[in-house]
Amino acid sequence: MLKVRKAAVAVIGALLGIIVLNATNMTVMASDYTKVLESLNSGLGMVLDPSMFEAANTQDAILAVQEEEILELGFVMVDVNDALNVRADANVDADRVGLMYKGCGGTALERRDGWTKIQSGDLIGWAKDDYILYGEEAQKLADEIGMEIATVNGSALRIRKEANLTSGIYGTADSGDVFEVIEKVDDEWYMVDYKGKDAYVSAQYVEVELLIDEGETNEEIKEREAKEAEEKAKLSYNAGAFAATADETKLLAALIHCEAGGESYEGQLAVGAVVMNRVRSAAFPNSIVDVIFASGQFTPAMTGTLQEVYNGNGCASCTQAANEAISGNTNVGESKYFRRAGKHEGYVIGNHVFW
Repeated sequence: MLKVRKAAVAVIGALLGIIVLNATNMTVMASDYTKVLESLNSGLGMVLDPSMFEAANTQDAILAVQEEEILELGFVMVDVNDALNVRADANVDADRVGLMYKGCGGTALERRDGWTKIQSGDLIGWAKDDYILYGEEAQKLADEIGMEIATVNGSALRIRKEANLTSGIYGTADSGDVFEVIEKVDDEWYMVDYKGKDAYVSAQYVEVELLIDEGETNEEIKEREAKEAEEKAKLSYNAGAFAATADETKLLAALIHCEAGGESYEGQLAVGAVVMNRVRSAAFPNSIVDVIFASGQFTPAMTGTLQEVYNGNGCASCTQAANEAISGNTNVGESKYFRRAGKHEGYVIGNHVFW
């Protein structure tokens, strides 16, 4: 506003200067002088008309907002604890067309009235600006939670044990093979995960990109849930009851408490089922006690934590899960292993993956 006023004063001064100059130093014909005055009046009218200032300010404000929004269009990240409704139009009453979850990213296509139109995978719809990160904030979050992958763009790429050309090799990779990037060593090498080992590939022969989770359309959600239900049905059955003593049941309940006391009941049952699957397997001891105390198998048994819980009061749900597992029920099929969910593939329940 201050700049606009200064500009107006400058223009008025310039116009008055012309009048003085014309009056003192020049001879002007009457018709020309009339034209000059008309021109000056017109010019002064434009400068002194307040509506011109308002229009100019409004236009500047619109342009500023448009420029800001243009800068914020592009890559975005969702900032929610769970899931965000994506709607068919920019209002809360519009139909939900899908969901974007914590850690999902996408592309902002348009912004309007506090809403952003986003494309994330096959999902296209509107989400509230309050739950969207733009620009540098979006990129920062993506860098923190995204997964970098390296795709091989040559043939017979050597997967090396150290980041140098004279190092030994673990194996080779062909064009199109993909590895998870652990870190960028320097401009010439990437450390990647190769069958659970830290390995190195030449940056010259891989294309690295950051992967971010995408949203799901309503149709994709239904399809996924149907597949999950089908898979769960395959994993959930009764393998036959086992004749266990009260002490064995209490011990299994204590182990479940140590390994999954903070998990859902489904997760607690899964841990119990793993133990019982081992008991039934010829590759493991055939008693609950021997399976639990087998060397190097369950950390609570090695640290003494298991004994402390056994001697104390275990949780009721853990005891229920132990009884159900001993009766033959499993919700993880024949899985005999579990660990904290992460890189290993398998059936994920809460914070554990079972296989």
